Amino acid sequence: MTDRSTDRFAQYPLDKAHRLFEPGPVVLVSTADGQRVNLMTNGFNMPVRHSATLALVVGPWDHSFTALRDTGECVIGIPGRELLETVVDIGNVSGADVDKWERYGLTPAPAATVRAPLVAECFANVECTVADDRLVDDYSLWLLRIERAWIDPAAPAGAEVHHRGDGTFSANGELIDLRARMTKWEALTRD
Repeated sequence: MTDRSTDRFAQYPLDKAHRLFEPGPVVLVSTADGQRVNLMTNGFNMPVRHSATLALVVGPWDHSFTALRDTGECVIGIPGRELLETVVDIGNVSGADVDKWERYGLTPAPAATVRAPLVAECFANVECTVADDRLVDDYSLWLLRIERAWIDPAAPAGAEVHHRGDGTFSANGELIDLRARMTKWEALTRD
């Protein structure tokens, strides 16, 4: 007997399978190497556990890689929809060639615990230090410890934008509140 319930599926290319998973928000990564500050666009990031730990892919092809490796710290700025075109433009140039802060009119703001600046135009900023770099050589994957987090309380909930892996983006839409149903994870639903 042949099960035809999968007839509607077509094989999907393995080199594009990452597009099927909702990535973390598109972020700006701010670094400072002692000489200059830099910004890079990043769409490969995620929370790790329900703790102050993030995972972030930054590889040797990124100008920010050396600063992150040398200093062990960065700021993750989370931009809203209104900055999306600027965020894409930032990702199209290298900090080796351009001062992205100046070119794109963004404002570096002092951080409390790291040398890299906050991005004043972002609705949230997270100061991070490297917690674990054992996966960097093989996967360009950094585990970061959140040292301090900042948010604009006037920003709308769910203002993040996500890259779909192919040049298209999705903006968070309707907020669906199912906190009352999450009985196993009730501790996570409290503010």
